[in-house]
Amino acid sequence: MAGFDAALPQFEAAGAQVVGVSGDAWQALAAWRTQNNIKHVQLSDFRRQMLPAYGALVTDETSPIYRYPKRAYFIIDRNGIVKYVKVLDNPLNLLDPQEVLTTLKASGV
Repeated sequence: MAGFDAALPQFEAAGAQVVGVSGDAWQALAAWRTQNNIKHVQLSDFRRQMLPAYGALVTDETSPIYRYPKRAYFIIDRNGIVKYVKVLDNPLNLLDPQEVLTTLKASGV
């Protein structure tokens, strides 16, 4: 997430806003954001309403967690049209912000 914070000026120059969405409760998310000095907007989807709509939620009855979010990246234009989706199976993998920025610029959003 720090990589996206470092690239915030580039995203803003491209007319984009970086927004993180987490399945954690807002209190935990706020503490994590403070501890890690995260500057971009972070939203909580603790009730799991947005994540399944974007295909970023796993429901696994064999998992002790049962319903958990995947690490996913989206570019959504001002009209709410999804222009780019990348959902990663391993939550430890992080996408390079430059890849998202390059795709953003190429999408014409």
